[in-house]
Amino acid sequence: MEFEFLPEELAWAEQAQAYVRQCAAKPGVQVKGAEATRYIDSPERRQFMKDLSAGGYLGLSWPVELGGQGLSSRYDYLLNEICAYENAPAVGKGIGIIGRSMAKHGTPEQKAYFLPKILNAEIEWAIGYSEPDAGSDLASLKIKAVRDGDGWRINGQKRFTTSAHFGDWYYLATRTDASGPKHKGITMFLVDLHNTPGIHITPMYCINGERTNEVFLDNVYVPDSQRFGPEGEGFRIISEALDFERHILFPHNYQQRIFDKFLAWVKTARRDGEPVKHDPAVRRAVSELSVLLETARLHSLSVLALEGYEAAVAAAMTKITSSELFQHMANVISRVIGPQTMLRPDAEGELCDGLFELIHRAGVILTIGAGGNEIQRNIIARRGLGLPNPT
Repeated sequence: MEFEFLPEELAWAEQAQAYVRQCAAKPGVQVKGAEATRYIDSPERRQFMKDLSAGGYLGLSWPVELGGQGLSSRYDYLLNEICAYENAPAVGKGIGIIGRSMAKHGTPEQKAYFLPKILNAEIEWAIGYSEPDAGSDLASLKIKAVRDGDGWRINGQKRFTTSAHFGDWYYLATRTDASGPKHKGITMFLVDLHNTPGIHITPMYCINGERTNEVFLDNVYVPDSQRFGPEGEGFRIISEALDFERHILFPHNYQQRIFDKFLAWVKTARRDGEPVKHDPAVRRAVSELSVLLETARLHSLSVLALEGYEAAVAAAMTKITSSELFQHMANVISRVIGPQTMLRPDAEGELCDGLFELIHRAGVILTIGAGGNEIQRNIIARRGLGLPNPT
């Protein structure tokens, strides 16, 4: 398997990094340290996406006939790794999850309306998957959509909907048939968040400071033209989208940037009058993290060479590796540096604008998002190893 990028890909990445760095330098985009998760949804970061669009950096792997550039998905990977290292917003929900799904499952009318707006960064999306009793076990969702003339009436609750207060459209999973297996009878809808009566959004703040939301849908009417994909086939559509999310949306370079800041501290810090870099225990910790980071990078790259079930299994492996390494890094860095890693930006003696304190809190959610790691291990067992489903 080839793990190296082609010369033309590396040349493109060099130009892209210069452009991303320029756009991310605008006020409010490249938020530092512990402040980062508070500004995931902001006008400044929406403008960053418009800047990427203006530079021709959105829809890189979309087919040309849909307005994209028809490039390899390797370019998508490179762009998100660049954004991660530059502490810029990831190119995520619209271009990746919804855009890719729409190219495959959308009606001609949906493609004509939404795809140009996504490519031009004119609309933002929220994803309605999780519910109070349906998180990683998404097939247990209960929110109901019932036929009503030429449309549907939707009633129920969603939880942990990031960007619901900020987005324009809702990519919503509902239950339209409860008579069969729970993986069947799920249907997707595209819901206008601004102009649809009956939608109530309540903030929920995570341990990392990020705002997510509870969304209550009270007798919400959606026309059948906004149904996305075949009726009852929503779980298959969601599964395809999650395979992408587990790979592209868990960039390796965010961890690399954290490691680089840790390494910079090791190179200059002194303890009891002696350089920390001479301490054998510290050198072992640095070596361990270096090896684990390279392993995670190769895991991530391996997905680019695969298709179908093989790619889904590799993406699950990558998600486990990346999320658990992030938490491990937080523990190792804390052990080496000491109590300073628990200080927030406004505390005397804090490091890197509170970045090391943030990763302890931010890492908690990573093993849960995009499907808990227990679910990923089930995917590996069933799809990769051919083990039977539990009965």
